[in-house]
Amino acid sequence: MPKAETAHRQTLTGLPARLAGLTGWRRVLLLSLLGAGAAVALPPFHVLLLLIVAFVPLFWMIEAAARIRGAFWTGFWFALGHFTFGLYWIAHSMLLDPLRFGWMIPFAVCGLAALLGLFVGAAAAITRAWPWPGASRAIVFAIAWVVAEWGRSWVMGGFPWNLIAYSWAAIDEMMQPAALVGAYGLGFVTVLAATMPATIASADARVALGRRLRPTLFAAALLALAGGFGIWRLAGADIVMVPDVTLRIVQPGIPQTLKNDPAARQANFERHRTLTLETPGFERITHVLWPEASVPYLIEREPGIGAFLASAVPPGGYLLAGAVRGEPDSGTIERIFNGLSAIDPNGVRVATGDKFHLVPFGEYVPLRAWFPFIAKVTPGSLDFTPGPGPVTVRLPGLPAFSPLICYEVIFAGDVVDDTDRPDWLLNLTNDGWFGISTGPHQHFAAARFRAVEEGLPLVRAANTGISGVVDAWGRIVLRTGLGDEAVVDSGLPTALPATPYARWANLAPVLLLLAALVVATLGARRH
Repeated sequence: MPKAETAHRQTLTGLPARLAGLTGWRRVLLLSLLGAGAAVALPPFHVLLLLIVAFVPLFWMIEAAARIRGAFWTGFWFALGHFTFGLYWIAHSMLLDPLRFGWMIPFAVCGLAALLGLFVGAAAAITRAWPWPGASRAIVFAIAWVVAEWGRSWVMGGFPWNLIAYSWAAIDEMMQPAALVGAYGLGFVTVLAATMPATIASADARVALGRRLRPTLFAAALLALAGGFGIWRLAGADIVMVPDVTLRIVQPGIPQTLKNDPAARQANFERHRTLTLETPGFERITHVLWPEASVPYLIEREPGIGAFLASAVPPGGYLLAGAVRGEPDSGTIERIFNGLSAIDPNGVRVATGDKFHLVPFGEYVPLRAWFPFIAKVTPGSLDFTPGPGPVTVRLPGLPAFSPLICYEVIFAGDVVDDTDRPDWLLNLTNDGWFGISTGPHQHFAAARFRAVEEGLPLVRAANTGISGVVDAWGRIVLRTGLGDEAVVDSGLPTALPATPYARWANLAPVLLLLAALVVATLGARRH
């Protein structure tokens, strides 16, 4: 170990030294608890102070690791607690049919947490490998954390759930920097501000306290600047509705156990129409929105389905419903898609939007040739086929929209067709898979961030919640309760001009991270 690094480790005293000296199960337990604590800062809890409580000890333990390998495992155990607690709700979908899928719970929850932990472990290893300790290394840690978040957004199909920036979803002003640098850029500022206080104790005690405080004060100022930008951006940001458009969002509140029951399929289907037509004010509606998988039949193959759907379509408007679509329209089905269908007053499907980010093991089995004994959780033996990517649907009398099915809305920078910018985002989902848990709250928060990033309003129709309308600044115009049966009517907020993030996508946070890396390098050399 270089002498400079040895000398730096020897400066740790008191609590930092005790934490760094933990070994064995005590170290693993503490790191897992710290990771779980950081998850409490995420929706729906938003206990933001716990980010500092979690990241400061984590940074001390990474810095004090004798080897890069030790730093990797430090990050891994932290992440295991973080993602196990944050994603526990995945087990609920397995318990809907415990005899078939109950055995998968440890693999689905802990296995996924361990897989995601590899990314955080790599971030910790990169942090420890950085040759300069202190504030410079804290900057690198924040960079590495965000790069890890970006990495898990595309590796093996991607799962960018619970980005650290979503901690700010309870504060509209703090969400606004995402319009510039996206959730990844805001995540960098968040991790930096939460980690930098660790450098006060880990810096050389012979250095004056005022000088040791400078990096932390700089990080706090950067966070304050982000908040100030949000206050400025929302000042005078009034909600303006698109004229002559009134949406009816139907949330039937069907429990997933009933949703999966073949005997209840027809009753579930009819429930959507009943709620649509019997809720007062239908004569004022121009468009009706039903959630994901609300049409459980193949429209072209079932006589009478078109006429049934037409009865729920407002005159001159459309029904936008989640529906399964098979190809070809007749004969043996070769491919099946989960997506949106736009139904006109004649009961004809006039537009579609197929889901392009499929849920592994939910809608298809990865490497099925290797795992023929594993069944997907959704009904049916045929794996779904992914659509071509974000599309813009254009219908007469309705602003163009980008349909996003279920968790497609969590993929930052991949929710619109860049060559044909829409006017709003439509998210159809069925969060009934996750019951009354933190999962739907996390999903709704992620959806709101896409509105901020793109400068586009977002409308959400969910089977069991949370449904709602979000304006182009990510502010909630209206929302339903989780698990409720509800029908809500709303206007459609207008779009903003394309934000910097909408124009540059993830180039914006990349430039921010590169600038931070330059600061970390120059600052370390100067020191």
